[in-house]
Amino acid sequence: MSGVAPMMPGQPGEGCAMTRYVALLRGINVGGPNKIAMADLRELLVGLGYADVTTYLRTGNAVFTAPDRAGGELAAEIEGRITGELGLTVVVMMRTAAELRGVVDRNPVPVRDPAKFAVAFLSGAPDPGLPEVIDPRAYAPEEMHLGERELYLYFPHGLGRAKLNPLLAKHLKVDATVRNWNTVTRVLDMAEGG
Repeated sequence: MSGVAPMMPGQPGEGCAMTRYVALLRGINVGGPNKIAMADLRELLVGLGYADVTTYLRTGNAVFTAPDRAGGELAAEIEGRITGELGLTVVVMMRTAAELRGVVDRNPVPVRDPAKFAVAFLSGAPDPGLPEVIDPRAYAPEEMHLGERELYLYFPHGLGRAKLNPLLAKHLKVDATVRNWNTVTRVLDMAEGG
């Protein structure tokens, strides 16, 4: 599936190519000050003119259809609306359905346990020298593998006790939000119409 939805009469962006997008919000509903009800997020996205809006879990995973645009423009639009309407500062990572399919298909390692395997979605390409900057002995037996705009992470003892997370927070030069493999594949299924 290409990630481009057919144009229906009367839809937002009529006459434009429509694309399925995935918005991954960082740091909401996980114990911090950024609490957003998924119903409010859906309403906010519909208010921006996006169609076929669905959300998954309470951690800020949204799928919608919108006119084909750069992901950075959409992220800025969503971030601005969240700030304006909800008074919260939230970072949004955008991927098209096709880009998310690529993330899954390019996974460089076997998924041993989908609850302990995760993808860190990044706002830009990771520094290729990151594996040398963060000594793997500092976080073993956890694993990190670089992707195009993501990191593939394995946490054999679970994400909550991960040694790699604080190291990434210190050394990553781009914004990131992490989803476990179960969530990644479920959101992909939603984006592809499943």
